[in-house]
Amino acid sequence: MERERLITLLEQVKNQEIDVEEALHQLKTLPYGELGYAKIDHHRELRNGYPEVIYCEGKQIDHIKGIVAHMLEHNDKNILGTRASKQVYEAICEITEEVEYHELARILVVKRQEIPKTKHKIVVVTGGTADIPVAEEAAITAEVLGNPVERLYDVGVAGLHRLLSNTDVLFSANVVIAVAGMEGALASVVGGLVDKPVIAVPTSVGYGANFNGLAALLCMLNSCASGVSVVNIDNGFGAGYLASMINKLSE
Repeated sequence: MERERLITLLEQVKNQEIDVEEALHQLKTLPYGELGYAKIDHHRELRNGYPEVIYCEGKQIDHIKGIVAHMLEHNDKNILGTRASKQVYEAICEITEEVEYHELARILVVKRQEIPKTKHKIVVVTGGTADIPVAEEAAITAEVLGNPVERLYDVGVAGLHRLLSNTDVLFSANVVIAVAGMEGALASVVGGLVDKPVIAVPTSVGYGANFNGLAALLCMLNSCASGVSVVNIDNGFGAGYLASMINKLSE
């Protein structure tokens, strides 16, 4: 059905029955790939700028293998899988040699082409070392999407001089991702220093009253600094994706 509709569209353009803009509009709504257990959106890149990303946690390994294999068959570009275990990575290695695994971030990438890097930089900042896994999910996501990324880790408010001695790094960013648990104050401090968008990522790092990241989330949502937006708890992927979208608006 998808192939037939595509051929029909090409014929309509060739015969000047519709113009190219109308054909592109219709391409954006072409059917998805039906696997029974998953519906693969092969035209997401056309609509959103990047192919569908696979959230691996909670999925059966055989289902993930089937999704990746289907995407490979349809000539999709780089494939990104988040919250992927080492077992998932090993399973994907059975169907392609083009896969790489970032264990700390729990991200796998089937790398089929080099994406040109943007001119502007994203800086990822963490409050503590325990926040690094979430920060790496954000950083690697942004890199896979074609952005230069600089990391500035363990510069939380408990030792504010560590952050203030690295303001040159902060000022060089086009977008800053601030990742912090505990009370999540880092995002407000960074937001008060820079004139660029700050994406705050609360993490579930902290003692009991942190409520698995809820305290940091509420603190970041109540930030008095301007230009701070907040994603969900531990959502490094969402922050990296959003930062990439903002960054590319400057290109």
